[in-house]
Amino acid sequence: MKFTKMHGAGNDYVYINCFTETVEDPQNLAIKVSDRHKGIGSDGLVLILPSDTCDFGMRMFNNDGSEAEMCGNASRCVGKYVYDNGLTDKTAVSLETKAGVRRLELFPLGGKIARVKVDMGEPILTAGEIPVLWDGDRLIGCEIDFPTGTYRVSCVSMGNPHAVVFTENIDGMDLEKIGPMFEMHSMFPKRVNAEFVEIISPSFVRARVWERGSGETLACGTGACAIEVAGVLNGFLERSATVSLPGGELYLEWDLGDNHVYMTGEAVTVFEGEIVL
Repeated sequence: MKFTKMHGAGNDYVYINCFTETVEDPQNLAIKVSDRHKGIGSDGLVLILPSDTCDFGMRMFNNDGSEAEMCGNASRCVGKYVYDNGLTDKTAVSLETKAGVRRLELFPLGGKIARVKVDMGEPILTAGEIPVLWDGDRLIGCEIDFPTGTYRVSCVSMGNPHAVVFTENIDGMDLEKIGPMFEMHSMFPKRVNAEFVEIISPSFVRARVWERGSGETLACGTGACAIEVAGVLNGFLERSATVSLPGGELYLEWDLGDNHVYMTGEAVTVFEGEIVL
């Protein structure tokens, strides 16, 4: 089975072209290929699929085999893959995901795609729809008790659930201890992705991400979108901002007109190979 390893801001996945390959057990394959010692090494597995309603479809699986609704960095890489490999010659592509349709704008450079802008849709702020177990309609800037302390949390869904914490000294945080406490907290019935954010200016922040089902990752596209939304709602960020993650930078715009969040960032092919099953 042929594969392509790609990353967006360091958020790396193994991509399978399901126009030509068949994946019978994606959950177990995701666990196998993600192993960084005995496998290819990745944050998970992405299947590029035909779609009845869009130009292409995408399913993605974390490195523990669990399926996620959406991944912003992976969607950019899918855009690059389908263009670079001749599956389309369009620079505006629709992508079917479990979180709904995402629209991609592709930016060619020398015949290949270097950057992709993704319409990530409208943020979901209603607690029950994120979902988060909370008495109020929204959970924005509220103090929540965890075993390691009290954190001021803002919850946003970008098709998958996020808990955003604006704090200081993120480099000194023990994310291996704090991250699982957020992910598995009883108030998040579908678990949660957690972002810990240090504000540099109203248009620039640094962040670390604990990704549900994968642990700490170098970047998270939906997480960067959640940071932008939470930052605006807390009065910390402008409507356009850059989120700097360990793997690279993502540029975010939360449009006042259509209420959609737009994310722009790199998409990079690392290498190609063949899996022996």
